[in-house]
Parts: sequence; structure tokens; C-alpha cells
Amino acid sequence: MADEEVNPKQTGLILIGMGPGAVSSMTNEAISIAKSADYRRYEAYTALWPEHELDSLEAIIGPIEKVMRPEIENPDEILSLAKHSLVAVLVVGDPLQATTHVDLQLQAVEQGIECNVIHGISITNLVTGAIGLSNYKFGRQTTLTYPYSGWIATSPLEVIALNRQMGQHTLALLDLDPTGAGTGKQKPMSPADAVISMELMIEKVEDNIEDMGVNDNLSKLKKQSLEDIIALESCDVPVVLCCDMGTRQQKMIYTNLAKLSELQGGRMNCLVFPASTSDVEEKALLRWLKEE
Repeated sequence: MADEEVNPKQTGLILIGMGPGAVSSMTNEAISIAKSADYRRYEAYTALWPEHELDSLEAIIGPIEKVMRPEIENPDEILSLAKHSLVAVLVVGDPLQATTHVDLQLQAVEQGIECNVIHGISITNLVTGAIGLSNYKFGRQTTLTYPYSGWIATSPLEVIALNRQMGQHTLALLDLDPTGAGTGKQKPMSPADAVISMELMIEKVEDNIEDMGVNDNLSKLKKQSLEDIIALESCDVPVVLCCDMGTRQQKMIYTNLAKLSELQGGRMNCLVFPASTSDVEEKALLRWLKEE
């Protein structure tokens, strides 16, 4: 699509999907439109590209300014520029996978600013096929978080447990901001960090499970699913570690929660917790089995 077809006035906001982690994963359209923009903002708090790839992209399309959570959630500057110029917001993966970016899109529309979207490859549709599990059997996804200021959120464990109870696999993205502020100093969660997060959630749920209300069928199912998962030994919880997906460094390892912390992982990691698997799915997973 030619630039003028996307935005004939050459003003407005364009949300551009960068793909998972390399210039080669971006579409020609995405690169062309980004190059034509007057301003380019790289959203660097929901996910990160390798610095050398970002440098390569900048050499192709022109200067890129990094922005963090405050600039995206309170986008006064971006929207002000977009009223008179063409502003590209570059987002790792697909630009509309996070509600933060949907909100930015809606704010632009409310202010009469034209907003276009150039989609990109997202981790959410890349991982499932890559490891060989049926996309139809995935339940709600979640994110394992760092314990912010000592607070342990147990909702990720609840998602994993409930999906498992219903025979659904879980994609668990991993946090990359230990502060929770979204302003920088990011440290993408390692496999060892993820195990600590799981252990802290399990410990908290164990301490509070008896106080959980069971007022309806859903709450009963939720409680039962949590009781079942905390009763398991960590060696009985299968997990697939997915590292640097969509890049040349891509790696997948089929292991269990007990052994996960022994793995180094990659630059950016995520986890898949398989539930019940078909014969084909199990055969596909065995390709990634970590040898002793």
C-alpha cells in the first residue's frame, strides 16, 4: 500500500507493529510508513527489541525516540504532534495486543486525529504453532509479575490453574519491569525469576485457600483448580520455555517447573503450561524435551 493511500494528508497517528525482535520480521509496509513519518516513537515498556536490531532499524527509517509508560498512557505530546504531523508509534509485536495501545487509538479518534494501524507478528500467535500445541485449546493468557513492593499477585496462578482444570493450555508472558512503574530500568524476567514468582503465588494461595468463598459454581471450580495445582509436586507441572521467539536465537525447551530455574533462557522469554495433550500435541512437544 502506498504511503498516500494510508494517510493522504500526511498527518495523524500510525501504530506500527514491529514484530517479535528483528528488522526482518517487519513488513515492507511497516518499514515504508515508519520511514515516511515526521516523528517516530518506540514504545519500550511492554516489550523490547535487541539494541543492535533497533540500531539497524534506525539506520533504515531515521531517528527513533524511546518512550515509556507515562508518554503512552498520557499521550498529550504524541497527540499534539499528530494533529499537524505524521507520528509513528512503533510497538514490539502487534500494536493492538495491549489495551494501552487501544486506548491510545481511541484517544486519537476522540480528538479527531486520523489513526491507522500496521499490524505485526505477535508472540501470542507465534508461540502456539511453533511449539506444536493446538491454538484452539489455549485458554486465557496471563503475565507472571515481579513482586512489586512485596505484593504478590495470585491472579496469574488462578488463570493457569483454571485453564488446566478445563483442559486448556496457558501462555504466560513474563514481566520485564521489577519496579512496576514502566519508566525504565527494565530487567526481563528469567526462568529462575519465573519459578520464584510461581513459588510465591503458590505459597500465598496455600495460606489463604481456606478463606476463599465458594458462593457459586465458578468460585467452586476456581477453588478446586487451585487446590489441585498447589497439591502437585513441581516436577509434575510441565512447562515449555520459549526464548527469543521469532528471531534467529529462537529456542524452545520442554521441561517441568522443578527444572525450569536451572535453564538460562534468552533475552526475552515466555512460558507455556500445557494441560491435557492429544497424541499429536505430545509428539510435537517431545521435540523440545530437555535431555538429562
